[in-house]
Amino acid sequence: MPKKTRQKKQVTPERLMELSFAYAPPLIISAAAGNKVFDALENSAKTAEEVAKQTGASPRALRILMNALVGLDLLKKDRRGRYSLTPESAAFLISKKPGTHAGFFGTIAPQLISRWLRLTDVVREGHPAVAVNQEMEGTEFFSQLVENIIPMSYPVAQKLGDHLKVAKTKNELRVLDLGAGSGIWGIALAQKSPRVRVAAVDWAGMIPTTKRITQRFGVSDRFEFVGGDLLEANFGNGYDIATLGHILHSEGENRSRQLLKKTFRALKSGGTVAIAEWLVNDDRTKPLPSLMFAVQMLVNTEKGDTFSFNEIKRWLQEAGFNKVRKLEAPGPSPLILATKP
Repeated sequence: MPKKTRQKKQVTPERLMELSFAYAPPLIISAAAGNKVFDALENSAKTAEEVAKQTGASPRALRILMNALVGLDLLKKDRRGRYSLTPESAAFLISKKPGTHAGFFGTIAPQLISRWLRLTDVVREGHPAVAVNQEMEGTEFFSQLVENIIPMSYPVAQKLGDHLKVAKTKNELRVLDLGAGSGIWGIALAQKSPRVRVAAVDWAGMIPTTKRITQRFGVSDRFEFVGGDLLEANFGNGYDIATLGHILHSEGENRSRQLLKKTFRALKSGGTVAIAEWLVNDDRTKPLPSLMFAVQMLVNTEKGDTFSFNEIKRWLQEAGFNKVRKLEAPGPSPLILATKP
């Protein structure tokens, strides 16, 4: 059978009009999450008036908002005007569920979008108004962000643990969690085996957040915490695994190359580095989410960008790693793994 080719959407005036409202869906979801719309529908279908009574929001505004959510396939609506959850909104937008994205949409998405409003100035001037990859400006931002993006990294970190057979280790397994944030990469590995010990490295101002979340997951007694800039902090050495969970894109090329060399020195022979990133192709023409994430880095950092697998592979080999490979995982791109000979 001939291979099916994906049809490219033609850029027509109608398509441009559709794109002109592309900002709307995340803000609609944000307003719904912020007003507990999905929570109100968790147990039963309700009319807009019933949701208004439960949430205290405006009935007219809720009716308009919830109709838009029906159009986004995040709510269903019956002939009696009652709204109910779809499987997707039930799984990912109820605030108390373990894999919820409600916090991201309710709290973080509006902050990110507000920064994009300065994009014209950023392109002209070449730098953001506030760079969140700087410790002073970034600590407050990331302290709010990291907990809300746990559902995005947790399944990937669990897949890494399974791939590396962490549960079967018979000796102490030392993990270096770099740019730890919530600590979720180290947490997921620690949950696989009681023999795992984790050193979590991040800005000093982030460490209280990391400690609190490791306590919540019940593994804080197997963590040590190292505060400081990644290129200046003392990692120590002799680690079996090092994780860089979405760190390189905000560091930029020069700091990333230095960081990989420092990570190489911290690992023992046979140790593995695991890198999660939004990968682009070699020509930087796709995939679109990773290309747009590069603009996110433009808006928020001084040197950040998205990189290709082959770029990161060269940096890893330059640092001394070999066996650079991809591991398919439930994230925006495959994980990149490499081994210290």
